[in-house]
Amino acid sequence: MSSNSAADHVPARDAATVILIRDGGSRSEIEVFLLERVGGMAFAGGMTVFPGGGVDPSDAAADVGWAGPPPSWWAERLGTDEGKAQALVCAAARETFEECGVLLAGSAPDSIVVDTAPFAAERGRLERRELSFAEFLTAHDLVLRSDLLRPWSHWLTPVGEARRYDTRFFVAVLPEGQKADGETSEAASVSWRSTGDALADWRKGNTILLPPTWSQLDALSRFDTVADVADHERDITPILPILTREDGAVRVVFDGDDAYYAGARHPWADR
Repeated sequence: MSSNSAADHVPARDAATVILIRDGGSRSEIEVFLLERVGGMAFAGGMTVFPGGGVDPSDAAADVGWAGPPPSWWAERLGTDEGKAQALVCAAARETFEECGVLLAGSAPDSIVVDTAPFAAERGRLERRELSFAEFLTAHDLVLRSDLLRPWSHWLTPVGEARRYDTRFFVAVLPEGQKADGETSEAASVSWRSTGDALADWRKGNTILLPPTWSQLDALSRFDTVADVADHERDITPILPILTREDGAVRVVFDGDDAYYAGARHPWADR
């Protein structure tokens, strides 16, 4: 790849992605909530992803009702300062609500909303950026339950891509009583899949996974229950893959990439 292209100088925008999980049925395998993004979108169009998106300036609001580990704890775990840590956690909760209707908040530090249907109108306003997450929480006397999120991993888009993100991945268990849906303009379809089935679909070429999505599914496939995931302490080190071109084909290089390239469909196969 040329080191002088304009794409080499694109800064990475802060982003948050949430891997929503629940215990599976009869098999000892957890399930994850996945969205197939609408084709033609500027980033990851047509690909299978977890809920998430870029950090909005309003996510840094200081007056958010907060329960669970404080921003200082998150700053240490996410390798950043307290202001950005708070913004990342708020973005994670906001994007989860916008993209699948799951609200990681409650009326008290030890409670959680059971039915999110009454907030449907506000959900649409949040997605259209007509309302901030802090304003939404305050209007309904809700506190953000940061303790329902767990830090999981940290990936950056390779240098050379036209759009780049500095993404923190979080894990959250689907709250009891709540349902994840696909009522968002960004999803063509949604589904709950076991990690094994999601990876099998990808190997068959039925879905397209970016390396970070594949990596999270691969890691989670090693756990039997959501309790196992919740008890696991992750060593979070930033991962910056390298974008290369070999024999005319684009390849993204990262630790463990041999398994990723083992006969599966890739986003840049036709580049």
